[in-house]
Amino acid sequence: MQKTLKNIDNPETNFKIVVAYDGTNFFGWQRQKDKPTIQGELERTLSIILNQEIKIHGSGRTDAGVHARAQVAHFHAKTRLAPDIIQKGMNSLMSAPIVIHNCERTDPDFHAQYHVRSKEYRYYILNREIPTAIGRDYLWHVKPLLNIERMNQCCGYLVGKHDFQAFENTGSPRSSTVRTIFSANWTKQPCDRLEFCICATGFLKNMVRNIVGTMKDAGTGRISPEMFNKILDSCKRPLAGATAPSRGLFLHQVNY
Repeated sequence: MQKTLKNIDNPETNFKIVVAYDGTNFFGWQRQKDKPTIQGELERTLSIILNQEIKIHGSGRTDAGVHARAQVAHFHAKTRLAPDIIQKGMNSLMSAPIVIHNCERTDPDFHAQYHVRSKEYRYYILNREIPTAIGRDYLWHVKPLLNIERMNQCCGYLVGKHDFQAFENTGSPRSSTVRTIFSANWTKQPCDRLEFCICATGFLKNMVRNIVGTMKDAGTGRISPEMFNKILDSCKRPLAGATAPSRGLFLHQVNY
């Protein structure tokens, strides 16, 4: 009752935040009992700063070990604190590898998940015989030389509206397995690294990692690009490749 009286003169505001995090030691985005998660850490910190229970809504879930450069979330709070003060307070109190890049007031009906128009993920592979000692939590080490041209042929089959059930792992609620891919491509980066960029209306559980794992098979010659297309059309997960490790995946951008 005292908490209600304390905040009675404060307007309820909808705040939008942009968050970067190293997901290595987290059990994903979604709040879990007795396990460290991104959502849980953000809610804990905000509840201290604002002296009220805060619930965060993200643009979507990221799995255990997945990183983000610009995850977007929103929360409602009764406060007169300015957004920049909230941002500074969160960054000063945060002991975990999480950084708030932006905090701003937004429309009362803005929803970080339901208003998403597209998301961009990036995946990184170190493609050489010798592994790396530094930065191994941010890429997948693949020893066999990968044929990037064959992998980009696979990308061509992804673009457009398709049923991606063949690249979905079970365990996440969804009303449809159909998604629209706007762009997908592999590029060579310095120091034997490969970067995969993919932008879509949304993604199914482990979808990007399953696509990468199957494209890796095309890059090694285990399957052809044409077989990749047949796997996509089949809607059968057992035909696709293994799930690529979470450590190489980054949520790069969320568009509204």
